[in-house]
Amino acid sequence: MLGDYHSILQTAICERQSGLSACVKRCFDRAAAMMILILSAPLWLAAAIAIRCSLGAPVLFRQERPGYEGRPFTLLKFRSMRDARDSDGVVLPDAARLTRLGRLLRSTSIDELPQLLNVLRGEMSLVGPRPLLMEYLDRYTPEQARRQEVMPGITGLAQVNGRNEIGWEEKFALDVWYVDHWGLLLDMRIIASTLRSVILRRGIYSQDHVTMPEYPGSGK
Repeated sequence: MLGDYHSILQTAICERQSGLSACVKRCFDRAAAMMILILSAPLWLAAAIAIRCSLGAPVLFRQERPGYEGRPFTLLKFRSMRDARDSDGVVLPDAARLTRLGRLLRSTSIDELPQLLNVLRGEMSLVGPRPLLMEYLDRYTPEQARRQEVMPGITGLAQVNGRNEIGWEEKFALDVWYVDHWGLLLDMRIIASTLRSVILRRGIYSQDHVTMPEYPGSGK
């Protein structure tokens, strides 16, 4: 199944983030990520202490996500949920596991700060389609799969146009539009819009969900 996804991607792949522009983008990403990491160090320390005291170890949430061309990497975030389960050992819904501290971390986007390490490791960009779950790869249409043609990002076009308040189809359409039109100027505009969204705390939760509901696949 994953092999079928890769064959679809390989027939559609276009080296959009290649050559001089890609080199400039990567240099900008790493320089900006390092600067933000240094400036946000007090937030890292405060978040780590608060999580350790309220949720215990580990402080970081790690999950395998698909990166460029669907290659898996380990995404990093600050933990925002308890590992709560029912009597049968089944993990409880997100709404039951998200703590008050977790809501604060999410509403301020502080939980996303560890992804700066993913940027420095060359696994993510500051701007690009958000890395979703590995199991979604087989659910994409060939058009939706094109979102993997560029490096995933901490923020993206979908995040500044509704984030979790818009549906999956609209989100993927924005991702593919970004793939076809990406450029450093567009990245700078998205970063500026992201800062406004974080300050205003817009689009954090989708309707009736504390996180984005699972993507069932196109047409489902």
